Amino acid sequence: MTKVYPLSEGTFTIGHDKIFVPFDDSEHVLEDRPIGSLLVEIQPFLIVTSKDLMVLDTGLGFRNQEGELQIHANIRQHGYEPEDVTKVLLSHLHKDHASGAIYTDAYGQSLPTFSQAQYCIYRPEARFAVENGVPSYTPEDVACLLGLENILWLDGESGDIDGNIHFTHSGGHCPEHIVYLIDDGTEKIFFGGDEAPQYKQVKTKYIAKYDYDGRKAMELREQYANQGRAENWSLLFYHDAKTPISKINF
Repeated sequence: MTKVYPLSEGTFTIGHDKIFVPFDDSEHVLEDRPIGSLLVEIQPFLIVTSKDLMVLDTGLGFRNQEGELQIHANIRQHGYEPEDVTKVLLSHLHKDHASGAIYTDAYGQSLPTFSQAQYCIYRPEARFAVENGVPSYTPEDVACLLGLENILWLDGESGDIDGNIHFTHSGGHCPEHIVYLIDDGTEKIFFGGDEAPQYKQVKTKYIAKYDYDGRKAMELREQYANQGRAENWSLLFYHDAKTPISKINF
């Protein structure tokens, strides 16, 4: 049976400067942050199947108080080691989704966060990230990531990875965004990245200013909800602290 574990890096606010600032509601007041700041969870996922140990998006790459990568500590809390991860599936390369894919060690070397994993990257998104850079992308992180040896380049409007992972070019949140559907034969798990970031957002029909194509993203959320309901998907919500995993029940 497939298992899914949220790997929360914490709650943050993000303003027009695209800088993620940690937020603790026991200490901070949202109204004290710059006008227009959004409150978001940063939450990669660990998926355990009979074939793979997969990480879906990799967060900001922050470290905990002990100096350990938060995503490593979270994985160990669930009884696995970072070296056990076999695949990293990236929906897009914005810094809050991909900066945790690599890290800098004590000697200043940039290394893959998951040393034994195959990194699945949509080739058009890699080109777009290099061409556009800041503020949504961190150029030095992207350069290091694209220099890894074990990359599975994804191309085309859709395709399959090892027969049980399907990707589709969606292009609503950013031009080369992709989404994933993992099917182990008994359960379907959908990861929409920033095109289905929170459960409440698939329930509400609206155009978001932070999306590249707001109308398309809105229509995609409706499509994901309808198909997810019809096919009994489990949806993973990367920016949702309260409901990281859910079926569509509305």
